[in-house]
Amino acid sequence: MHNDLTRRVVAEFFGTFWLVFGGCGAAIFAAAYPDLGIGFMGVALAFGLTVLSMAYAVGHVSGGHFNPAVTLGLWAANRCANKHVLPYISAQVLGAIIAAAVLWSIASGKPDFVPGGFAANGYGELSPGKYTLAACFSAEVVATFFFLLIIVGTTSKGAATGFAGIPIGLALTLIHLVTIPITNTSVNPARSTSQALFAGSDYVGQLWLFWLAPILGAIVAGIATRLIYEPETLVATTIVEERSVSA
Repeated sequence: MHNDLTRRVVAEFFGTFWLVFGGCGAAIFAAAYPDLGIGFMGVALAFGLTVLSMAYAVGHVSGGHFNPAVTLGLWAANRCANKHVLPYISAQVLGAIIAAAVLWSIASGKPDFVPGGFAANGYGELSPGKYTLAACFSAEVVATFFFLLIIVGTTSKGAATGFAGIPIGLALTLIHLVTIPITNTSVNPARSTSQALFAGSDYVGQLWLFWLAPILGAIVAGIATRLIYEPETLVATTIVEERSVSA
Protein backbone atom coordinates (compact mmCIF):
# COMPACT_ATOMS: atom_id res chain seq x y z
CA MET A 1 0.00 0.00 0.00
CA HIS A 2 2.82 2.40 0.88
CA ASN A 3 4.53 1.69 -2.43
CA ASP A 4 1.25 2.23 -4.28
CA LEU A 5 0.76 5.66 -2.69
CA THR A 6 4.37 6.57 -3.37
CA ARG A 7 4.00 5.73 -7.06
CA ARG A 8 0.80 7.75 -7.26
CA VAL A 9 2.32 10.79 -5.57
CA VAL A 10 5.42 10.69 -7.76
CA ALA A 11 3.21 10.45 -10.85
CA GLU A 12 1.22 13.50 -9.74
CA PHE A 13 4.43 15.40 -9.02
CA PHE A 14 5.88 14.82 -12.47
CA GLY A 15 2.56 15.34 -14.23
CA THR A 16 2.06 18.73 -12.61
CA PHE A 17 5.70 19.66 -13.15
CA TRP A 18 5.28 18.98 -16.87
CA LEU A 19 2.02 20.95 -17.04
CA VAL A 20 3.66 24.05 -15.54
CA PHE A 21 6.95 23.67 -17.38
CA GLY A 22 5.27 23.11 -20.74
CA GLY A 23 2.26 25.41 -20.46
CA CYS A 24 3.72 28.31 -18.49
CA GLY A 25 7.05 27.86 -20.26
CA ALA A 26 5.32 28.37 -23.59
CA ALA A 27 3.72 31.56 -22.25
CA ILE A 28 6.98 32.91 -20.83
CA PHE A 29 9.39 32.05 -23.63
CA ALA A 30 7.41 31.70 -26.84
CA ALA A 31 4.08 33.53 -26.69
CA ALA A 32 5.39 36.90 -27.77
CA TYR A 33 8.78 35.95 -29.19
CA PRO A 34 9.81 38.64 -31.68
CA ASP A 35 8.50 37.94 -35.21
CA LEU A 36 7.72 34.31 -34.41
CA GLY A 37 5.54 34.26 -31.28
CA ILE A 38 3.06 31.43 -30.81
CA GLY A 39 0.42 33.73 -29.30
CA PHE A 40 -2.68 32.68 -27.37
CA MET A 41 -3.32 29.77 -29.70
CA GLY A 42 0.12 28.28 -29.12
CA VAL A 43 -0.02 28.69 -25.35
CA ALA A 44 -3.49 27.13 -25.20
CA LEU A 45 -2.29 24.18 -27.26
CA ALA A 46 0.80 23.81 -25.06
CA PHE A 47 -1.32 23.42 -21.94
CA GLY A 48 -3.56 20.91 -23.68
CA LEU A 49 -0.58 18.90 -24.89
CA THR A 50 0.95 18.71 -21.42
CA VAL A 51 -2.20 17.12 -20.02
CA LEU A 52 -2.68 14.89 -23.05
CA SER A 53 0.88 13.57 -22.95
CA MET A 54 1.02 12.98 -19.21
CA ALA A 55 -2.44 11.43 -19.11
CA TYR A 56 -1.05 8.64 -21.26
CA ALA A 57 2.34 8.59 -19.54
CA VAL A 58 1.23 8.33 -15.90
CA GLY A 59 -2.55 8.54 -15.90
CA HIS A 60 -2.82 4.80 -15.36
CA VAL A 61 -0.71 5.18 -12.20
CA SER A 62 -2.40 8.03 -10.33
CA GLY A 63 -5.46 8.96 -12.35
CA GLY A 64 -3.70 11.90 -13.99
CA HIS A 65 -5.15 14.74 -11.90
CA PHE A 66 -2.20 17.21 -11.96
CA ASN A 67 -4.50 19.78 -10.37
CA PRO A 68 -5.89 20.22 -6.82
CA ALA A 69 -9.28 21.25 -8.21
CA VAL A 70 -9.45 18.06 -10.27
CA THR A 71 -8.55 15.97 -7.23
CA LEU A 72 -11.26 17.58 -5.13
CA GLY A 73 -13.78 17.45 -7.96
CA LEU A 74 -13.16 13.73 -8.46
CA TRP A 75 -13.38 13.25 -4.71
CA ALA A 76 -16.81 14.94 -4.76
CA ALA A 77 -17.80 12.59 -7.59
CA ASN A 78 -16.77 9.57 -5.47
CA ARG A 79 -13.88 8.98 -7.85
CA CYS A 80 -10.90 9.70 -5.57
CA ALA A 81 -10.21 7.96 -2.28
CA ASN A 82 -10.09 10.10 0.87
CA LYS A 83 -6.57 8.93 1.66
CA HIS A 84 -5.23 10.23 -1.66
CA VAL A 85 -6.58 13.79 -1.51
CA LEU A 86 -3.95 15.51 0.66
CA PRO A 87 -0.93 13.56 -0.70
CA TYR A 88 -2.03 14.33 -4.27
CA ILE A 89 -2.53 18.05 -3.63
CA SER A 90 0.80 18.31 -1.81
CA ALA A 91 2.62 16.62 -4.70
CA GLN A 92 0.86 18.81 -7.26
CA VAL A 93 1.75 22.06 -5.52
CA LEU A 94 5.35 20.97 -4.97
CA GLY A 95 5.73 19.85 -8.58
CA ALA A 96 4.32 23.14 -9.83
CA ILE A 97 6.61 25.25 -7.63
CA ILE A 98 9.73 23.35 -8.64
CA ALA A 99 8.76 23.67 -12.30
CA ALA A 100 8.33 27.43 -11.85
CA ALA A 101 11.74 27.60 -10.19
CA VAL A 102 13.27 25.82 -13.18
CA LEU A 103 11.53 28.25 -15.55
CA TRP A 104 12.86 31.17 -13.50
CA SER A 105 16.40 29.83 -13.60
CA ILE A 106 16.22 29.45 -17.38
CA ALA A 107 14.54 32.80 -17.98
CA SER A 108 17.07 34.66 -15.81
CA GLY A 109 19.80 33.39 -18.11
CA LYS A 110 18.77 36.03 -20.64
CA PRO A 111 20.73 39.28 -20.10
CA ASP A 112 17.70 41.59 -20.37
CA PHE A 113 15.31 39.31 -18.49
CA VAL A 114 12.36 41.09 -16.88
CA PRO A 115 9.98 38.79 -14.97
CA GLY A 116 6.82 40.80 -15.60
CA GLY A 117 3.78 38.69 -14.75
CA PHE A 118 5.69 35.42 -15.25
CA ALA A 119 2.53 33.77 -16.65
CA ALA A 120 0.74 34.35 -13.34
CA ASN A 121 -3.02 34.71 -12.98
CA GLY A 122 -4.77 37.87 -11.89
CA TYR A 123 -7.94 39.94 -11.81
CA GLY A 124 -8.57 43.68 -12.05
CA GLU A 125 -5.34 45.46 -12.90
CA LEU A 126 -3.51 42.11 -13.07
CA SER A 127 -5.97 40.62 -15.54
CA PRO A 128 -4.62 40.62 -19.11
CA GLY A 129 -7.82 42.35 -20.26
CA LYS A 130 -8.40 44.22 -16.97
CA TYR A 131 -11.52 42.19 -16.19
CA THR A 132 -13.22 42.70 -12.84
CA LEU A 133 -12.97 40.35 -9.88
CA ALA A 134 -16.54 39.17 -10.47
CA ALA A 135 -15.91 38.46 -14.15
CA CYS A 136 -12.72 36.53 -13.41
CA PHE A 137 -14.35 34.55 -10.63
CA SER A 138 -17.24 33.57 -12.90
CA ALA A 139 -14.93 32.57 -15.74
CA GLU A 140 -12.84 30.32 -13.49
CA VAL A 141 -15.86 28.64 -11.87
CA VAL A 142 -17.58 27.92 -15.19
CA ALA A 143 -14.42 26.77 -16.97
CA THR A 144 -13.43 24.40 -14.16
CA PHE A 145 -16.99 23.06 -13.87
CA PHE A 146 -17.02 21.95 -17.49
CA PHE A 147 -13.44 20.71 -17.32
CA LEU A 148 -14.44 18.33 -14.52
CA LEU A 149 -17.63 17.35 -16.29
CA ILE A 150 -15.58 16.34 -19.31
CA ILE A 151 -13.00 14.50 -17.21
CA VAL A 152 -15.63 12.43 -15.40
CA GLY A 153 -17.69 11.77 -18.50
CA THR A 154 -14.81 10.64 -20.67
CA THR A 155 -13.37 8.36 -17.98
CA SER A 156 -16.65 6.76 -16.91
CA LYS A 157 -17.80 3.28 -17.76
CA GLY A 158 -19.23 3.24 -21.27
CA ALA A 159 -16.98 5.99 -22.64
CA ALA A 160 -14.60 5.17 -25.48
CA THR A 161 -11.84 3.09 -23.92
CA GLY A 162 -8.32 4.51 -24.06
CA PHE A 163 -9.21 7.87 -25.58
CA ALA A 164 -10.00 10.00 -22.53
CA GLY A 165 -6.74 11.94 -22.72
CA ILE A 166 -7.68 13.44 -26.09
CA PRO A 167 -10.94 15.22 -25.15
CA ILE A 168 -9.48 16.21 -21.78
CA GLY A 169 -6.44 17.79 -23.43
CA LEU A 170 -8.59 19.50 -26.06
CA ALA A 171 -10.96 20.76 -23.36
CA LEU A 172 -8.06 22.41 -21.55
CA THR A 173 -6.92 23.94 -24.84
CA LEU A 174 -10.40 25.38 -25.43
CA ILE A 175 -10.57 26.72 -21.88
CA HIS A 176 -7.32 28.59 -22.43
CA LEU A 177 -8.49 30.00 -25.75
CA VAL A 178 -11.48 31.51 -23.98
CA THR A 179 -9.99 32.62 -20.66
CA ILE A 180 -6.38 33.70 -21.29
CA PRO A 181 -7.52 37.31 -21.89
CA ILE A 182 -9.63 37.20 -18.73
CA THR A 183 -7.44 35.66 -16.01
CA ASN A 184 -4.48 34.26 -17.95
CA THR A 185 -6.30 30.96 -17.27
CA SER A 186 -5.93 29.12 -14.03
CA VAL A 187 -8.51 26.31 -13.47
CA ASN A 188 -5.59 24.90 -11.47
CA PRO A 189 -4.61 26.25 -8.02
CA ALA A 190 -1.17 24.59 -8.13
CA ARG A 191 -0.30 26.27 -11.43
CA SER A 192 -1.50 29.62 -10.07
CA THR A 193 0.46 29.29 -6.84
CA SER A 194 3.73 28.38 -8.52
CA GLN A 195 3.75 31.37 -10.86
CA ALA A 196 2.49 33.89 -8.30
CA LEU A 197 5.39 33.08 -5.98
CA PHE A 198 7.82 34.27 -8.65
CA ALA A 199 5.68 37.07 -10.09
CA GLY A 200 5.51 39.06 -6.88
CA SER A 201 3.39 39.99 -3.87
CA ASP A 202 0.60 41.58 -5.91
CA TYR A 203 -0.10 38.25 -7.58
CA VAL A 204 0.25 36.34 -4.33
CA GLY A 205 -2.40 38.62 -2.84
CA GLN A 206 -4.87 37.49 -5.49
CA LEU A 207 -4.19 33.77 -5.14
CA TRP A 208 -7.30 33.24 -3.02
CA LEU A 209 -9.50 33.60 -6.10
CA PHE A 210 -7.51 31.02 -8.05
CA TRP A 211 -7.94 28.49 -5.27
CA LEU A 212 -11.55 29.24 -4.40
CA ALA A 213 -13.09 29.57 -7.88
CA PRO A 214 -11.57 26.43 -9.49
CA ILE A 215 -12.26 24.30 -6.41
CA LEU A 216 -15.85 25.55 -6.22
CA GLY A 217 -16.47 24.82 -9.89
CA ALA A 218 -14.86 21.39 -9.61
CA ILE A 219 -16.78 20.30 -6.53
CA VAL A 220 -20.11 21.44 -7.98
CA ALA A 221 -19.28 19.49 -11.15
CA GLY A 222 -18.34 16.43 -9.12
CA ILE A 223 -21.67 16.51 -7.33
CA ALA A 224 -23.50 17.11 -10.61
CA THR A 225 -21.98 14.03 -12.20
CA ARG A 226 -23.53 11.90 -9.47
CA LEU A 227 -26.91 13.16 -10.70
CA ILE A 228 -26.12 12.79 -14.41
CA TYR A 229 -24.55 9.33 -14.49
CA GLU A 230 -25.91 6.08 -13.16
CA PRO A 231 -23.98 4.95 -10.04
CA GLU A 232 -22.58 1.92 -11.82
CA THR A 233 -20.89 4.12 -14.41
CA LEU A 234 -18.96 5.96 -11.70
CA VAL A 235 -16.77 2.99 -10.89
CA ALA A 236 -13.05 2.32 -10.82
CA THR A 237 -11.32 2.39 -14.19
CA THR A 238 -7.67 2.27 -15.17
CA ILE A 239 -7.23 5.95 -14.29
CA VAL A 240 -9.69 6.62 -11.46
CA GLU A 241 -10.86 4.89 -8.35
CA GLU A 242 -14.08 4.63 -6.43
CA ARG A 243 -14.23 6.44 -3.09
CA SER A 244 -15.70 4.63 -0.13
CA VAL A 245 -16.74 6.23 3.12
CA SER A 246 -13.90 4.53 4.96
CA ALA A 247 -11.26 5.10 2.27
